[in-house]
Amino acid sequence: MGEKYKCIILYYLLNEGTLRFSELSHRLPQATAKTLTQQLRDLENDGMIHREVYPVVPPKTEYSLTVQGRSLAPIVEAMCAWGEQNMKNLIIS
Repeated sequence: MGEKYKCIILYYLLNEGTLRFSELSHRLPQATAKTLTQQLRDLENDGMIHREVYPVVPPKTEYSLTVQGRSLAPIVEAMCAWGEQNMKNLIIS
């Protein structure tokens, strides 16, 4: 979970539901396709997300949270709240 984009990926899947690779890529423009792919694979291997590939041309891949991934909601929300509070403190300083 310590990788750069994993918490952000979980945040978007928690708040927006199932997303395609291209949708995640647009939400994380600073992440290269290779990095995003690797972190999605890691989350899938850890049982946090489900990857659904549709046999169409061009290929369509969707990502959604598993039950285990959804169980992280309180932690992700707490991290977001902490970040928002501390950003306010940094701006005031």
